[in-house]
Amino acid sequence: MNNKTSARQKIRYRIRKKIGGTTATPRLSVFRSNTDIYAQLIDDTTGTTIAAASSKQKDITAQKAPKINKSKMVGEAIARKAVELGITKVVFDRSGYIYHGRVKAVAEGAREAGLVF
Repeated sequence: MNNKTSARQKIRYRIRKKIGGTTATPRLSVFRSNTDIYAQLIDDTTGTTIAAASSKQKDITAQKAPKINKSKMVGEAIARKAVELGITKVVFDRSGYIYHGRVKAVAEGAREAGLVF
C-alpha cells in the first residue's frame, strides 16, 4: 500500500471503532473508486449487507451525467431501498474519505430521499 491508501485505512479503522450499525439503525458505508461509487447498508451485529446501490446500476449508468450527479443518484437509490425495508435512521460511514465531493453527494442524496443521520 502507498502512503495515501494506508493513511485512509488508518482513518477508516479509527472511524469504525466509534460507529457501528444495528438492525434498527444500519451503517451506510460508502466506497469510492476512480470511476464509480458504491453504497451499502450494513448490520454489524450479524455482519450482513441489508441493501446496496452503485453507479454501475443500469438506471444510473443509462444517464449520461457527471460523477457527482451519479453519486447523488446512488444516495437516492440506497435511501429508496432503505425506506422500502422500513429503515429511516442510519449511521453514515465515510470510510476514511473526506466528506466532500462525491461522498458528500451520496449523503445529500440519501437525506433528500428520506434517510435521517
